Amino acid sequence: MKKNGDSPHPLGPDEVLLQPIVATRHSFYYLALVLLGFTTLAFFAWLHQLRWGLGTTGLNVPTYWGMYITNFVFFIGISHAGTLISAILRLCHAEWRRSITRAAEVITVIVLFFGVGSVIVDLGRPDRILNVLRHPNFYSPLLWDVCSISIYLTASTIYLYLPLIPDLAILRDQAGKYTRFYRLLALGWQGTERQRRWLERGIAIMAVLVIPIAISVHTVVSWVFGMTVQPMWHSTIFGPYFVVGAIFSGIASIIIAMALIRRIYYLQDYLKPIHFNHLGTLLLVFALLWFYFTFAEHLTTYYGQDPTHLEVFYSKLTGRYAPLFWGMVVTCFLIPVGILARRQTRTVTGTVIASLSVLVGMWLERFVIVVPTLAHPRVPWDKVFYSPTWVEISITLGFGATFIFLYMLFTKFFPIVSIWEVREGREQALAEVAERVKSYLPGPEEPR
Repeated sequence: MKKNGDSPHPLGPDEVLLQPIVATRHSFYYLALVLLGFTTLAFFAWLHQLRWGLGTTGLNVPTYWGMYITNFVFFIGISHAGTLISAILRLCHAEWRRSITRAAEVITVIVLFFGVGSVIVDLGRPDRILNVLRHPNFYSPLLWDVCSISIYLTASTIYLYLPLIPDLAILRDQAGKYTRFYRLLALGWQGTERQRRWLERGIAIMAVLVIPIAISVHTVVSWVFGMTVQPMWHSTIFGPYFVVGAIFSGIASIIIAMALIRRIYYLQDYLKPIHFNHLGTLLLVFALLWFYFTFAEHLTTYYGQDPTHLEVFYSKLTGRYAPLFWGMVVTCFLIPVGILARRQTRTVTGTVIASLSVLVGMWLERFVIVVPTLAHPRVPWDKVFYSPTWVEISITLGFGATFIFLYMLFTKFFPIVSIWEVREGREQALAEVAERVKSYLPGPEEPR
């Protein structure tokens, strides 16, 4: 019989998942100060740019896109970490997903703001962003970008919030502080059979919806390039190429976030080597897919022998941008495949090293796509080289630091590992898996 004051959501061994919320170490504040220092530097650099214009950057004519648009494509790509990977694993009933889904879904929601912020910073006049809504041009892929990213952000936020509701109820009953805040967000959750049924149905619907939405987002981002006649942009391969690259960098970001959470919050019992092994295998598959698309794109460009395309092509392979291009090949393909192809090196440390390499390589890939083409336009132009200035570098570092700070802040208010899903896995997963395996084993079906 439940005594007065007992919680309807006992935690037992999962109390460690609440430790980051109920107790804060001094190192959290020190790291937060360092990150906010980079945020302040970025804000100062942006004010400097607003005061003196885009001339303070390395942008020029014809290279009117540079580091900012590279960051936009990069951040939007990383956003595929959460909803797409989480939704696919959930729909496939991959039981090992339970400890990693929330860590992935948070990345999606937070990083989308920095993708949008990169475009606003690139405008020079941030007030002009409203012109997209005041004077919409439905023939422009830029408007499609606005619509798809807005829908994606809304769907991703709902998909993050729904599985969070049972944990919010646990925090309401267990955390001991911010009770009103958690009570408001928990929406009266009591864990009844009816509530569980509706929640599972809502999560399942969102998991199905979010996959085509996520794919459409990076496809539309690729069309911003592919629907122009610029050399090496006007390509039908850009849609799937960008989607594969987005999932590739998304998986890498999940692995790095998991490793940091595991180390900082002592969650070795929840984020186990088997999780890193499975994600490392996925990362290996997408490294091979990425190489296939990259090879196909450059092979068809070479055999096409279009002079304007070849000028960009050779600037990447042997010219000014060759160090960046071959650095991309090494960090996106050679290093991760060399580490992840062997089970012995597909460890926590090995997958983290491979993931760091992939993130560096995927940023280089976006830069190599954006800048060389603009530096070699179809219309004859005096050679002008683009090199980012301290303003662009500061804002980029500030975006990265602010993202890490917001991610840390989330872990101080919400469990980064889904408590109720872990408990449900312990109670029901073995029986569900056994039943599912029996359903497709050869032989006559047993009566229910």
